[in-house]
Amino acid sequence: MFTLIIIAITAITSIKAFSDQELYSKFIFAPNYMSRTNEWHRFFTYGLLHGDWGHLIFNMFAFYSFGQLVENTFAELYPMTGKWIYLAFYISALPLSSLVDYFQHKNNTRYMAVGASGAVSAVIFASILIHPQGGIMIFPVPFAIPAYIFGPLYLAFCVYMAKNANDNIGHVAHFYGAVYGLIFTIIAIPGILQYFFEQVF
Repeated sequence: MFTLIIIAITAITSIKAFSDQELYSKFIFAPNYMSRTNEWHRFFTYGLLHGDWGHLIFNMFAFYSFGQLVENTFAELYPMTGKWIYLAFYISALPLSSLVDYFQHKNNTRYMAVGASGAVSAVIFASILIHPQGGIMIFPVPFAIPAYIFGPLYLAFCVYMAKNANDNIGHVAHFYGAVYGLIFTIIAIPGILQYFFEQVF
C-alpha cells in the first residue's frame, strides 16, 4: 500500500516540478542555502523531485520492484505496525542518506541534488537481506545477478564513483542509503543476519 502511495506522490510532485520552477526551488536539496535559512524540510522534499523523466522512471521502477517485498515482510512480521514501520524506514532514509553530503557541501553554493535514490537504495538493501538469493537485473548484463553478490559490488561502485566521478550523481547518498537499509533491517528483523548467511552459504 505505502509503496504505491509513495510512488504516486513522488511521480505527481516530480512531474509538476518539471514545469514549476518555484516548486523545484523550494524542494531541492541545497546544503549551503539550508545552513543559512534552516529550511530542514529539504532533507525530505528533495526525494520528491527528479531531474528528468528517465531519472524518475528508473527510481520508481526500482522502488516498486523491491519495495513491495520489504513492505510485505514488515507487515507479516508486525501485523499491527509493520506497514507504518516500513513508511518510517523510507522517510527516515531520505535525510540519513544525505547527511554526509550536507556536511560536505554546506559551504558550496553551487551544490544541489534531487531524487529518491538514497531512500531507494535503502529499500533495495533491505530486500537483499530479506531475499539474498533473488536476482537483480542490471543493464546491459544479460542475466540476473544474485542479490548477495550485487550488494557488495554496488557498495564498491558507490565508493569508487564518489571518489572519482564528476557527474552530479549522489553516489555518497546511494552508499549511505544502502548502509542505512542494512542497519535498519538488522534492527527491525531479529535473526535476519543469521537467515541471510544460511541462505548464502
